[in-house]
Formats: sequence, structure tokens, C-alpha cells
Amino acid sequence: MKKIKFMDTSFRDGFQSCYGARVKTEDFLPVLTAAVDAGNYNFEIGGGARFQSLYFYCQEDAFDMMDSARNIVGDKINLQTLARGVNVVGLESQSRDIVNLHAKLFKKHGITTIRNFDALMDIRNLSYSGECITNAGLNHQIVIALMGLPPSLKESYYHSAEFYTDKIKEILKADIPFDSLAFKDASGTTPPSIVYESIKSARKLLPGGTMIQFHTHDTAGMGVSCNMAAIEAGADMIDLAMSPVSGGTSQADILTMWQSLRGTEYTLDIDEEKILEVEKFFAEKMEKYFLPPEAITVDPIIPFSPMPGGALTANTQMMRDNNSFHLFTKVIENMREVVAKGGYGTSVTPVSQFYFQQAFSNTVQGNWKKISDNYGKMILGYFGKTPTEPDSEIMKIAAEQLGLEPTQEDPHDLNDSNPELGIDYNKKILEDNNLEITDENIFISATCGTKGIDFLKGNGELGVRYKDDNSPTKDIFNHTVTINGEEFDLEIVSN
Repeated sequence: MKKIKFMDTSFRDGFQSCYGARVKTEDFLPVLTAAVDAGNYNFEIGGGARFQSLYFYCQEDAFDMMDSARNIVGDKINLQTLARGVNVVGLESQSRDIVNLHAKLFKKHGITTIRNFDALMDIRNLSYSGECITNAGLNHQIVIALMGLPPSLKESYYHSAEFYTDKIKEILKADIPFDSLAFKDASGTTPPSIVYESIKSARKLLPGGTMIQFHTHDTAGMGVSCNMAAIEAGADMIDLAMSPVSGGTSQADILTMWQSLRGTEYTLDIDEEKILEVEKFFAEKMEKYFLPPEAITVDPIIPFSPMPGGALTANTQMMRDNNSFHLFTKVIENMREVVAKGGYGTSVTPVSQFYFQQAFSNTVQGNWKKISDNYGKMILGYFGKTPTEPDSEIMKIAAEQLGLEPTQEDPHDLNDSNPELGIDYNKKILEDNNLEITDENIFISATCGTKGIDFLKGNGELGVRYKDDNSPTKDIFNHTVTINGEEFDLEIVSN
């Protein structure tokens, strides 16, 4: 019987998918200890939205959190984080010196492996970051970012097994150093048949012994079936989570997957009774947090408007903060057209947020009346090359509104030439705010902006949502509206 390895994503993607990433470190560290004692040996612990969220909402230092986790698990257990290529751990892309600093700092603070993806699957965005991760002494897990396109598009190549196979060929041709490869479906919308064919093809192409890992979400109800397809195709490892941060917008549960494998030639190497006890303890520790109903719901609209599980509750939490949650269903519906006209970038952060921002704008102001900055920059090439050419009319509107011409220039070169990016620029920000200049503070400033500076100055506001707290946390939502042809900056403050 073959034992399938798994990574426990509870303490990163689980928190991000179910609680909008707003969980205090002190509440989960005892559960991490229990999970290690139960035999779990491989954890996703940070990166993705769980970097910014600690500064934005929890008023905690992400580097302190990583140090604490390493102290608990010891030296031998794999601690893994998620990176967004040239965007590292934020929505904005960064200059080369910040991309390199990211790798060095995460190595310094106890991380073993960085899973590195680019939502546009522009291999240039994986190349330099991959070199930095490897040079820092970390394991580099390179990613093929998966997504099921809305069925109405009737697209046969993009986001097919053939498309993903061609991307692996590009990675190999570019000679990017990597230790393992992950197929990552953030929205849980890839049909199991494409998962199977993609991994079968990858196994033939990759050097012998390359570890293949598979990641999906259960947002559309396909988590277990896609995991089974990955296993049968030859994946060595899958991503799973523990209740109460499993299922729904998160990964399939460890125990659910163990049960699903019973009677097959595969199994998970767990003591199921011990895991059951950890999950009970975990539920107790999370009891005080507000768990959005949509986090534990299978949503059939997601394959038509692919919103990632890890972004869904982050967006709904922000919409609750801003008293705009009533618009959520319509925004998700409008994402279908935004994805279709945006060049087929994978709906995973930051691109999923660009899709959401534009869908929100279309919902509030009318279709394509206002192009959001990041969506516009994406379709014009400022974050890299989209898989296919975006809609020409939307590109024209974006160019006119943003005052930018389309570009094919490498995003790293664009960012290196930007005087408001990089180490020196962020040093100056720290100096102007009388803050200590450390590598950590430079990186916090670069990736978290004014909210990072507010944290460092002790001026940040707690934004954690607890179940018994009926009043929304104070937050500010900015949006530009057009009335009778005239633009107005709208600021909504919720208390």
C-alpha cells in the first residue's frame, strides 16, 4: 500500500480561506504543538495573505510568528510559505532587491521551503525569484497555477493539460532551479480529468525523483475528487487541512481524505485517532472567531466565476467591514466577464484581487465605466504577459483612463526603474518616520505600505473579527465613482 504524503495547510491557507487570514498567533500555536505531537511533519505556516494580514489586522509581526513556529516544531520539520513571484507577499510587484530580500529574510526566520507561483504563468516572474530562493539556501517549490475557465468560453487550449505541459517545458528551458513542483488550483475549479492528465504529463517531463505536490480547494465541491485524480496520476503529496479550517473554501480535511482512500491501494500515514483529538482541540481554540457562512459552503457558481478560496473570505470580510457585503453575489457574477476579457490569467492572488476589484467597479458604476488601476495595469502588461491577449477594446479603455501604453517589458526592469520601489526608497520612509532601519522593517514597509508603517509606529488598529462582536471593525474603503460624467473620490468609514 502506497503512503501518500501531505502538507497540513491549516495554519496558513486554512486561516486565509476561512477567517480572511485574521487569526492571532497565540491562539494557534498550542494547536501547532498538538499537531506535531500527533505526527504531522509538514506545515504551511506563512506567506500569501498571512504576511500582510498580521500587520493589517492582527497587529503582530509575521517574522516573530515564523520564529515562534520554528521554535515549536524543532529543526527537522518542513515549514513552508507561499510567495507570488515578483509580487512576493503583496499585491504590488517589487524591484529585484526586495524580491531577493524576501528570500533571505524568510530563511533567517526559520522557513524551509518557499512555494513560488506567478498568477499569469509568465515564466520571467518565476525565474529571478526562484534563483533568489535557491541562493538563500531554501527549497524552491515552483508552481503551475491551475484554473478552470468559465465553461461558456469553450476554450480548448488555455488552462488545459496541454497548456500546463507547455509551461513546464518553458520552466525547464529557462533552467530555473527548483527542488519540487506543485500544481496549485486556488479556486478549486480545474476538472479532475485535467488534473490527472497534467500530472501524468509532468511525471514524464520532470527529472527522475522530482517530487510533485497537488493543491486545491473545496470551494466548488471537487476537492476530494481532484486529490484522487492527482494521486492516481502519480502525485507524491497533497495539501490537506484540519477542521475547523477544512472543506468549503479551504482544503479537504485530513480525516476526510484518509476515509476516502480506505479500500484503495493508497493511504495517508496518520494516526487517525490522534488527528481527531487535535481537530477537537483546534475547534475549541477557534471557537471565539467569527467564521463566515460562505467559508463552509460549496458554491456551484465558482466554476463560472473562479474566485479562489483563499481570497473569497478575505474579500467578504472587507465587504462586511465596509457595509458592502450585500453586493457580493453580484460582484462574483460579474467576475465571469472580467476573467474572460482579462487575458485568462489564473484567478489567484494578486490576479484574483484584480478581477474582484474590476468586478466590483463594474457592479457599482456599470460595465467598464471605470478601469481599476491594477486590472488595467495587468491587461496592459505591467505585471507580466497574460496567457492570451486581453480584449482589445478593454485594453484601449484602460490605456486612456490610466494614461499608460501597453508594454512587453520585463516587470523586474520596470520595477527597478521605479524610484518609489526598492530598499533605498523604503529606507527613506523609515527615516522620515523615525523608525529603526532593519532588513525586516524595510521589507514590511515595501510590502505593507502605510499600514506596515502604522504597525511599526504602534498606530495600527485591531481588525480581528470575533463571533460575539456584533459591531464591524473600523476600516476605510476608497472608491472612485462617476456621476454625470464627473469623477468623485468616495470614502466610506465603517465603525
